[in-house]
Amino acid sequence: MEQIFKSKAGESVLISTMQQGDLDAADQVTRLAFGTFLGMPDPSQFMGDADFVHTRWKADPTAAFCASIKHEIVGSVFAGNWGSVGFFGPLTTHPKLWDQGIAKYLMAPVMECFQTWGSKHLGLFTFAQSIKHVSLYQKFGFYPRFLTAIMGKPVQQKLQNIVWSCFSDAGQQEAASLLKQCYTLTDSVFEGLDLTREIQSVSSQNLGETVLLWAEGNLAGIAICHCGPGTEAGSGTCYIKFGVVAPGSRSGQRFEELLIACEQLAGKRSLNKIVGGVNTARRKAYERMLANGYAINGQGVVMQQPDAGYNREDVYLIDDWR
Repeated sequence: MEQIFKSKAGESVLISTMQQGDLDAADQVTRLAFGTFLGMPDPSQFMGDADFVHTRWKADPTAAFCASIKHEIVGSVFAGNWGSVGFFGPLTTHPKLWDQGIAKYLMAPVMECFQTWGSKHLGLFTFAQSIKHVSLYQKFGFYPRFLTAIMGKPVQQKLQNIVWSCFSDAGQQEAASLLKQCYTLTDSVFEGLDLTREIQSVSSQNLGETVLLWAEGNLAGIAICHCGPGTEAGSGTCYIKFGVVAPGSRSGQRFEELLIACEQLAGKRSLNKIVGGVNTARRKAYERMLANGYAINGQGVVMQQPDAGYNREDVYLIDDWR
């Protein structure tokens, strides 16, 4: 897709589907934008050796878009398809072009993606303290709700006898069956919620592992983890991008077991920190993470439409939509 808009300064801005040759420039702008906003001495060092741009483009090149002026990449955005749930981010523009309307133009293909996918619940994660960010997304029907806490803890040797396996250990036929079981579980938490793309992306790109928690022979939980440099985690870190357990009377216990399984995975991979985000509307999950030694490293606000989705008190689920 290609669309041309005018910036507030009168320059022609091309919005187009991101190509492989755009990735390095988009990555540089993403780091510079966040690093500048956060006041880092060297903004280009934002995220260190973690990588959001290349990994998200490879996950779905048709849902990655960039803005360019005179063939120079000046912004980008990525949309994510979790079945009935659609989210986007990071959306960034070059600091020299802030307040020129480019971010608004990047929203156009994102909203088109959601319409094409038939996404029923939409959202994003942004800086809670930024009136400018909140105001921009409100123009597209997104409204702030609860804070999302980015939580982390040092990896410790957890010797509890938790029954879990790795998706990567499955053969082709078994993997297909496991994907169906994963969908059955996520669909039971929120109708149509589907993490198939994320699981396959982590597997195909070798970004980490999908942890499968078992209880009495049944799949009780899943956790999609990025591990180490070149992923969304970065060196020494296991990042739980998504984790959930099946609803039921023992879901709190199963959630703790899933946390332990992820920590055991991190230990096996010689990682020293584990990180995961949880929306504080999921109060029970938030409290369980605190009780298991997680502390808040940062926080932002989730903006959603049309409703709270799976951000409910009784849902034991980890994600942060960064």
